[in-house]
Amino acid sequence: MKRIVGTIVLVCSSYAYASLSVSQIEEMVKQIHLKRKGVSLDVLDKTKEPFVTLKKDEKTDTLIVELPKTQEEDVKIALHAIMGDKAFLNDEWKKVGDKIMGYEVKYIGKRGVVLQSGNKIKTLFFGHANKEKLFTLK
Repeated sequence: MKRIVGTIVLVCSSYAYASLSVSQIEEMVKQIHLKRKGVSLDVLDKTKEPFVTLKKDEKTDTLIVELPKTQEEDVKIALHAIMGDKAFLNDEWKKVGDKIMGYEVKYIGKRGVVLQSGNKIKTLFFGHANKEKLFTLK
C-alpha cells in the first residue's frame, strides 16, 4: 500500500513540475541566488533568546523554562558600560571597527555589543545572567 501511494505521489509531482518551461526554471534559480536582506543588528539586539529547554517540575506539575548554557572559551571580554557610540570593554573604550583580543567590534547597541572574529560572533549584553554567548556562523 505504501509503495502504491509513494508511486502515485511521485508521478503526480513529476507531472506538476513537467509543465515548467526552461525560462521559468532559470527565473527560479535567479531568485534563489539574489541576495536577501537580513534583519538589522538593532532588531536582533531586542530579540529574546529563541533556544530554551522546557523541564517539567514533578512537585508542582508545571513546566520550567531553562535558558541555554554558554560555551566556555579562552577569550574573556567584559562589557562594563555603553555611552553613545562607544563601549567600555576590558577597561578600554572601543567604537565600531576597533579590535579587542582578536575580535572586531561590529555593533554597539543600547543594551549590548556584537564582536566578530572570523566565523565566530560574541555578543555581550547587560541585564542577563548569561552575559556572553558564542555563535558559529556557517
